[in-house]
Amino acid sequence: MKDQLTEILNSVVEKLKQEQILPEDFVPRFTVERTKNPEHGDLASNIALVSSKALKMSPRDAADLIVERLEAVEIIEDINIAGPGFINFFLSTDSATAVVAQAITQAENFGCNTQGEGKKVILEFVSANPTGPLHVGHGRGAAYGASLANLLQSAGWQVHTEYYVNDAGRQMHILAVSVWIRYLQQQNLDIPFPVNGYRGDYIHDIAKKLKVENNPELIVPAAQLLSNLPEDESSDGGDKEAYIDALIERAKNLLGESNYDQIFNLALEEIRAGIELDLAEFGVHYNHWYSEKGLLESGAIESAIQDLEEKGYMYRKDGNLWFKSTDFGDDKDRVVVRANGQTTYFASDIAYHMDKLQRGFDQIIDIFGADHHGYVTRVKASMKALGANPKQLHVPLVQFAILYRGGEKVPMSTRSGEFVTLEELRNEVGNDAARFFYVMRKAEQHMDFDLDLAKSQSNENPMYYIQYAHARIASLFRRLSEANYSFDQEQGLQALAELTTQHELALIKRLSAYPDLIANAAQQLEPHSIAHYLRDLSNEFHSYYNAEKLIVDSASLRNARFCLASAVKQTLRNGLAILGVSAPEEM
Repeated sequence: MKDQLTEILNSVVEKLKQEQILPEDFVPRFTVERTKNPEHGDLASNIALVSSKALKMSPRDAADLIVERLEAVEIIEDINIAGPGFINFFLSTDSATAVVAQAITQAENFGCNTQGEGKKVILEFVSANPTGPLHVGHGRGAAYGASLANLLQSAGWQVHTEYYVNDAGRQMHILAVSVWIRYLQQQNLDIPFPVNGYRGDYIHDIAKKLKVENNPELIVPAAQLLSNLPEDESSDGGDKEAYIDALIERAKNLLGESNYDQIFNLALEEIRAGIELDLAEFGVHYNHWYSEKGLLESGAIESAIQDLEEKGYMYRKDGNLWFKSTDFGDDKDRVVVRANGQTTYFASDIAYHMDKLQRGFDQIIDIFGADHHGYVTRVKASMKALGANPKQLHVPLVQFAILYRGGEKVPMSTRSGEFVTLEELRNEVGNDAARFFYVMRKAEQHMDFDLDLAKSQSNENPMYYIQYAHARIASLFRRLSEANYSFDQEQGLQALAELTTQHELALIKRLSAYPDLIANAAQQLEPHSIAHYLRDLSNEFHSYYNAEKLIVDSASLRNARFCLASAVKQTLRNGLAILGVSAPEEM
């Protein structure tokens, strides 16, 4: 209806131009919005306010002029002018109830639109380093990213989802050495665990699998391994960073390339496979798992660096190779190649984003944790330096989730290995609650995840409240059959004009808002607004259910009411599907 009314108002603008009342080059940037107060009609527009200057009259007089030029149309029953010049439109009964038929006949496509025009968007999210299992912080990014992918697809985009596997950096070598040390300890060798190593039971588990492979060349004497290494931080004056780097080099030298790769690859594959399984069980799937190591081996990183050098955006200082990111708005220049010849994560990011564009994506969406906000400017700077359009990159930031149980904050420490994994969260509250609660708030806002509320079966739990509305409607249809009535959908659709109670009109109005909601949510990259809408729609239905009987003697009214209930049920199912939450038939 908004689009239809917008077209009607644009036709009025054209008519006023033809009458030379408006300048030929005037482009009115007006809005048509759904009203919150029924007394203000169904839709309202500010067209008079934004056109008054060009019309050389007050907004109120401009509103009168526009209303005079409006021809009678079937969708509009009444019009009034409010306040300084807002035009309120009251829709006809047939046009207002048309949304019920749309929801029923369009089924799972109700709410979908062509906003994306079939353009290609690549959506990268989670992309946690494969150095340990996913924790609850990663879970929020996973739920947001998967919901956003569903939302954009509903809005007409071709969506490609991708997980970027950081399998080539220093942290992966720390992981490999951590596994190796635990393996040697399992061989009863007295070797201290490095302060900067990865801890947690999962390291022991991988080491046990290494032990099963029974490669005697992986065992070296403790004295040979530890000889002449710098002091670790646990010693006075020690340096944990220098120690772990020296330990990595010693491991490579003692083991040789083949044996070291055996440890490295086992650790990588065990954790990466665990992450993939964890996400799949959470309902999160990817079109592609993209390897940083593959990017490096392809020569893409070297090629991007060479391109920047040729364009004059690189310089050497202190043995490092720097990118002049300050030329493009960054607060400082960034190292891309360290003095030891190793490329940085940023160097990989430069090549990776250029690769995304070269693969033909029209838009790039990176979902970063809030602690990575500093990456945005530098990545956009590199894109601009290489001749790409940085406006093609969008980076929503996701804040971490803070868990509460029994009113107390649940402690988290990823370095020590003491953290709540995504799997543990899912096992405690269930997939549906985890998915819903993660996206219930705007991504960049801090969120407190109340574990007790997520598990509760009460109206205070918004997910339960929504699912219960869906199950309640399914129950109504079963009760209809038990009362020896059949649902005549065709008759119900013909009798929608009988839906005249306050609760019925409120439900119809709420249903009418769903297509616009999906369009706006996709444009703003905000799936949380769907969660809020579903709560409001459920509330409207529960109020309706408590106020009116749906199984009545009048066949036409009964079928009309069941058509309305069916439309609500379909809309709840569609919205929950976008959020990755089930719509149960029974509860």
